[in-house]
Amino acid sequence: MPLVTSKEILSDAQKGNYAIGAFNAENMEMVQAIIAAAEELRSPVIIQTTPGTIKYGGLDYYYANVSMGARMASVPVVLHLDHGSSFELASQAYRIGYTSIMIDGSKYELEKNMDLSRKVVQMCKAGNIPVEAELGTVGGKEDDMVSEKNIYTDPGIAAEFTKETGISSLAVAIGTAHGIYKKKPVLDVERLTEIRKAVDVPLVLHGASGLTEEQIQDCIKRGICKVNFATELREAFSKGVKRVIAVNPDVIDPKEYSREGREQVKKLVMKRILMCGSANTAG
Repeated sequence: MPLVTSKEILSDAQKGNYAIGAFNAENMEMVQAIIAAAEELRSPVIIQTTPGTIKYGGLDYYYANVSMGARMASVPVVLHLDHGSSFELASQAYRIGYTSIMIDGSKYELEKNMDLSRKVVQMCKAGNIPVEAELGTVGGKEDDMVSEKNIYTDPGIAAEFTKETGISSLAVAIGTAHGIYKKKPVLDVERLTEIRKAVDVPLVLHGASGLTEEQIQDCIKRGICKVNFATELREAFSKGVKRVIAVNPDVIDPKEYSREGREQVKKLVMKRILMCGSANTAG
């Protein structure tokens, strides 16, 4: 089926008390793996690309990859711009055909974040494309994005931010981090509960790679509707590739090792879909 927007599937997740897995893809094999996992478990799925990934491959290439995969799939597939770093990039993704846009103004002061988010929402409104924004700062490193510290989301400000910008979903900061955790993360789940009470749009959890199943499921029970996974997919693909090369150092056909990388990503995505509770919700 054609690409769909994130609005309806996140609304369904919110009503059904489950979450949709949002998976970052770096190449064709990862796109294939994510969609194959979603097909097997009959789950809607969100495929994401970051500014760093787009810089490497280009919006056109990733759009072509994911839109073709979606057309061949029988489950809803969303193509989402993750951590859109500027109005210009968000605009380019919108024009290319991305069906969900994140604008990340969390590095700015509140007013500038709000103004930027509002501007992107207004741009995307003509095409009914939903917009995600971030309030507070998720720490760690992902691609070229580095944040030295976490600034937690304030529930009261979240209510004002959501109302004033018109965003469709809100990424919250409750103690998660991008990249590999150096120590066990401690999440402020009571803060998440308060944000849920204050905000009626679907909530998004970034930095889920490295969290325990119990932590993720507790966050979903408290209102998270979209869970982002990136680092662990990269690890899974790379481990599959390295395993083949370790057994056969003379291998020269990229299909041989990429096939194993794809299989490892599929297994991981299936595990995360089951964890999020979205299996068998694709109609």
